[in-house]
Amino acid sequence: MSVEFLWGGRARPTRGPKPALTLEGIADAGIAVADAEGLAAVSMQRVAADRGYTKMSLYRYVPGKAELVAVMVERAIGEPPALSASGWRAALEEWSRLLLGRYLAHPWTIEATVGRRPLGPYEMGWMEVALAAVAELPLSGAERLDTIAVLAGHARMLAQQAAARLGEAEMSTAIAAVLREHGERFPQLTAALAGAATEGGDQAFEYGLARLLDGVEALVRNRS
Repeated sequence: MSVEFLWGGRARPTRGPKPALTLEGIADAGIAVADAEGLAAVSMQRVAADRGYTKMSLYRYVPGKAELVAVMVERAIGEPPALSASGWRAALEEWSRLLLGRYLAHPWTIEATVGRRPLGPYEMGWMEVALAAVAELPLSGAERLDTIAVLAGHARMLAQQAAARLGEAEMSTAIAAVLREHGERFPQLTAALAGAATEGGDQAFEYGLARLLDGVEALVRNRS
């Protein structure tokens, strides 16, 4: 798939009657399928049928499924946010929560954004927003990029668990069932699970986010 397609280099239909479809509308139809049934259910044939057109009609707008999914990702992730928080740490917290929200709204985007592929302007824009938040910190370019990468990875991991219905409560229930029979083999796990039950669960995202930013803050403080 060419980078130019995502960055506005695609040709517009110039012949025949006025187009009844738009690339955005086609992508939105694909998003509806992926949200309901997963990315594997998306095909040119399925999206065309859902819009009431033939598969060949779509090829006037998008060369194939790879390009379709790329545009779907762009529209699902959405335009880069305008952060309202002040201070680099609060800004990164807001950015991370917003990114998590996009992944939770469209879990298939996790699968669709793995591996080598061109990045579109919206995805690049999200990176730009986060990097702007840490631009004045005493970090190297590689460190700034790595900071954004680990925050995005944390959001992706928790969203993936949520999509697989593997939240803390479900995980704890599964572990507890095993410990009822084999708890003597895992005394530390038994004790930790008992403590978690009294503290409230499903705080993995906020806990991890805080600890990651604690590390960045400590590094910044040492260099300052």
